[in-house]
Amino acid sequence: MAKKIQKQDGFEQIQEATISTEQFIERNQKWIIRGVTFILVAIAAFFGYHKLYKAPLEKEARVQMASPERYFQQDSFLLALNGDGNALGFLEIIDQYGSTPSGNLANYYAGLCLLYTGDYQDAITYFNRFSSDDMVFSHVVKANIGDAYMELEDFKQAAHFYKQATDGNKNELTAPMILMKAGLAYEKSNDYKNALAAYEKLEKEFPNSIEARDIEKYIARSKANL
Repeated sequence: MAKKIQKQDGFEQIQEATISTEQFIERNQKWIIRGVTFILVAIAAFFGYHKLYKAPLEKEARVQMASPERYFQQDSFLLALNGDGNALGFLEIIDQYGSTPSGNLANYYAGLCLLYTGDYQDAITYFNRFSSDDMVFSHVVKANIGDAYMELEDFKQAAHFYKQATDGNKNELTAPMILMKAGLAYEKSNDYKNALAAYEKLEKEFPNSIEARDIEKYIARSKANL
């Protein structure tokens, strides 16, 4: 008999909970519908933005990139940067398509054009605006910023960015070259301890690189200045 009463009590609790839920829905039906509608509209807007706006914009940006990329390959850096009066340059592409992947890449191209034409501070600005998930590419960009600071004779900042470009960089082509630059930047800032560390890392981790052929000379020079 006790079990039967317990079952009835359990059923009554479930029934009460169901009634309570139904009453809550009835009282708040308007707000629930509005909430669900808002979520559905937000989802539709998100997918619509990417499919109907971002994707066509990126396609258009890729087409616009063709001309300045061609000028860049021809070492016509000012035309690549500013356009030729008919086709857009990288700076205008950044303004019009900055939210697209191509617009992001245009920041890197602009940084290189400015670096090669001697506008080092602006080159740093555009390099910093560029972002990439590719580690090798990211290391190269950091090294480019280091190059700009070297030209500005801010050797401490140059060494700082070269160091960032070498941290975790195992690329056989880029890492030895950047380590050598880091060592030279440290030397120019009279930081011979870190210069020695960069040269020794180069010798140890990339012994077969071109930069490692004469590395003993740089190691000896750093030790002599310590």
